[in-house]
Amino acid sequence: MSIADYKQGLGDHGKDTKLNLSNIFGNVDTSGMTATQFYGTALSLAYSIGDQELIDAVKVEAEGKIEDNVDGAAKLAATLMAMNNIYYRFLHLCTDKQFSKLPAGLRMNGMANPGVEKADFELYSLAVSALAGCGMCIDSHVGVLLKHDVSAQVIQNSIKMAAVMNAAATAKRIA
Repeated sequence: MSIADYKQGLGDHGKDTKLNLSNIFGNVDTSGMTATQFYGTALSLAYSIGDQELIDAVKVEAEGKIEDNVDGAAKLAATLMAMNNIYYRFLHLCTDKQFSKLPAGLRMNGMANPGVEKADFELYSLAVSALAGCGMCIDSHVGVLLKHDVSAQVIQNSIKMAAVMNAAATAKRIA
């Protein structure tokens, strides 16, 4: 199943989402992102959203365009952010600041060697953090990306991908 096939299941209420998916996946070369950044971000988001058909569609689109290690890094970003986004969103939202003074005690060793360039992994993590709505994580990832000279356009495109892919999965679920 490709993205074009996936779009067919979105129903009439997903018309704008279909157009947005076409725009995003049809303009990979002009997104400002490398193939590793684009498809790694898309895979991280698809894994985080948990829609197997979307995962399969992204994998079809990425076939022959990325190295095998990108899929592993995307899975790692989705998994680590599933944990971190909950924990750090709690710290951010909790008015009792005693919790932010306690050690997190969460293993995140995979972040030290994710299998792709640091900036690429940060981009995957940013998109997943935006999807999960973790402000602390968003700020942290944006800061690292800017220090690695990742452009505002690339950062914005990763967030657009999160928004559109989330909308697509929602449209499919309620079709």
